[in-house]
Amino acid sequence: MSFLLRPALFALDAERAHRLTIRALGAWGLAGAPGGQQMNDPILRSRVAGIDFANPMGVAAGIDKDGEAVTGLHALGFGAVEVGTLTPLPQPGNPKPRLFRLVADKGVINRMGFNNGGLAAALARLPAKRRGVLGLNVGANKDAADRVADYVAGVTAAARVANYVTINVSSPNTPGLRDLQHGTALRDLLAATRLAAGERPLFLKIAPDLEPSAIDDIARAVIDHRLDALIVGNTTVSRPPLASPHAGEKGGLSGAPLAALARQRLSDFRRATGGAIPLITAGGIDGGAEAYARIRAGASLVQLYSAMAYGGPALPMRLLHELAALLRRDGFASVGEAVGTG
Repeated sequence: MSFLLRPALFALDAERAHRLTIRALGAWGLAGAPGGQQMNDPILRSRVAGIDFANPMGVAAGIDKDGEAVTGLHALGFGAVEVGTLTPLPQPGNPKPRLFRLVADKGVINRMGFNNGGLAAALARLPAKRRGVLGLNVGANKDAADRVADYVAGVTAAARVANYVTINVSSPNTPGLRDLQHGTALRDLLAATRLAAGERPLFLKIAPDLEPSAIDDIARAVIDHRLDALIVGNTTVSRPPLASPHAGEKGGLSGAPLAALARQRLSDFRRATGGAIPLITAGGIDGGAEAYARIRAGASLVQLYSAMAYGGPALPMRLLHELAALLRRDGFASVGEAVGTG
């Protein structure tokens, strides 16, 4: 079915196609997601940050910005869905066009700018019963006078309903946001949000565009402030060689061209944290072999985003079957056994 849908969607503007996809998944979910699939293979079960995951594959924040398609995404096979990024107040994001397919490179460039309908609206539409883990990803409004206060408000509200909360300081499309990844600014943010989260697991999402000294500083900060996991990472502002006509667009690059950098940053943070905190990898994961390689490199969970645009709705289940087969081939009894063994 996906090979029939893709030409029709790719004939549309990228953002319009994305919106139609989310609406369709939302409607399917409201109808009970008939024909939906779940991967119940025990070898894929994972426990990370005190949370039980049916499998280690999650939806990265940015696909379902407003919590419209949680049930539908779970029914595609995902063990977790991360909604957002959500800000305390609604905001339109950056001017359009702001989302570009790089078809020749199997990549995406976006400069969305935290467009969302606001935290309260998203919380109100989340399903009461869920088929998997729910994460909420929160950020600050573009014009916030006190960005730490925005994060605290977001974490406080999200912690009441989510299995975990992620603070996103890594988007390249909100001016000055990545400044919160460094030094005193980062530590002040982590102290305030850790308190706001209470006992709810708190994750930090960071950018792949980091110097070695920044990696060590972030690793120390998340351990010192008792965060529960680190998501490595977001889109990149760097540009490897690209063949697509939209290669020169400004914004964050994701998909296949990000894979090499994402692998490197995962290894860097595995070294810097010494395995003291679970790592979640994102960026360029397009199949079971890549997911397995990331797990063996130190990731406890993996997240997909741009690969869904190219692999379609069948990708999650295909990836999980491939991953389970690779784990068994190498004699592992669980995902956890394989983490960091590469």
